[in-house]
Amino acid sequence: MSAGSAIFAGHFAGRRVVVTGAARGIGLGIAQAFASCGAAVLLLDRDPGVAEAATELVSQGLEASAAVVDLTDDAEVKAVFAGVRERWGALDVLVNNAGIITISEIENLSTADFARVLAVNTTAAFAATREAVPLLRAAGGGSVLNASSGQGRQGFIYTPHYAASKMGVIGMSQSLAKELAPDGIRVNCYCPGIVETEMWAYNDSEWGRRLGDYRPGELIAEWIADIPLKRPAAVADVANLLLFLASDAGSYITGQAINVDGGMFMS
Repeated sequence: MSAGSAIFAGHFAGRRVVVTGAARGIGLGIAQAFASCGAAVLLLDRDPGVAEAATELVSQGLEASAAVVDLTDDAEVKAVFAGVRERWGALDVLVNNAGIITISEIENLSTADFARVLAVNTTAAFAATREAVPLLRAAGGGSVLNASSGQGRQGFIYTPHYAASKMGVIGMSQSLAKELAPDGIRVNCYCPGIVETEMWAYNDSEWGRRLGDYRPGELIAEWIADIPLKRPAAVADVANLLLFLASDAGSYITGQAINVDGGMFMS
């Protein structure tokens, strides 16, 4: 059990949580953290492996279920949240964690590739939030947590589409935080830095071959050495922040983008 799960043990009993991009990595860790604290959690992902992920949580005695959904398809998003309404009647927490990245020189980056990253990282978060809002209102308020990134703070080389998508998430979240505050719905972003996930293995490889003659693991080790806390984030570090933001202890926080990066960005 993570530190956050221990602190908030039982806190989310009776609460209903949806986590997107939950088949693996950060999303699965977030789903497990909320379920460990008593929540009923629905894991969403386009990867059919999300069903196995939910089954594993159930085997741990947690309340979890899964649905395979393409979050860039409006009809599928509407259908899955209609199912949430039918099953639960309301929703307490939505975590828009789904995201993708590609790394490419601009001359090799097609408009379609640019649009695809924005569709998954930004537009899908908007669509899920739109469908979740009536359910959050039905619960008397709740929390929306949107995945941004260190690149929501500062763009990096070879990823203009990813930086645009993550900066867009912050602006969208600030706008929605103002609109939804009268309903008791809080909207915040979390901005991870380097996290021990498959995505960062890809990042290390693709940036490494473009930025110098790096062997696997060398570039990421160089970047970690520059982090004030001298380590990458564990998935639990990200999940712990979300438990706090969604909890009663975070009830006065909205419209914020909070870094969880060991001090990589300090703003």
